[in-house]
Amino acid sequence: MLIPATRYRDCEAALKFVTEVLGLTPHAVHRGKDGAILHVEIRQGQGVMMFGPQKSGAFDAFMVDPRRAGGETTTIYVVVADVAALHARVLANDADVVLPLETQDYGGSNFTVRDPEGHIWSFGDYDPLAANA
Repeated sequence: MLIPATRYRDCEAALKFVTEVLGLTPHAVHRGKDGAILHVEIRQGQGVMMFGPQKSGAFDAFMVDPRRAGGETTTIYVVVADVAALHARVLANDADVVLPLETQDYGGSNFTVRDPEGHIWSFGDYDPLAANA
């Protein structure tokens, strides 16, 4: 199992974006005693993506903010059943769609959006596991 993980400066805003704009479901949200987010798990089908706050710990020395890196160094691809409906939802929320909904030569359709902190998310109906079954 592969589980991507990233960091956000504002985890509350990130959680709101991924749930309200991208339509993803929180699997777990862990908060500290002060109520601040410590760790979030987002689930889509059998996949999970995790994020937490940027801090000055040892692990964070290896994490680079997209703006500091001069752009994103990786993306998150999410398989969805109705990519056209999600694309319409994202556009209706004035999100930063960086690549429009397009049919791909290898199968399926996808689009790509940049979240408020610069992380790149792609959504499509191409499922590489089903394609190779």
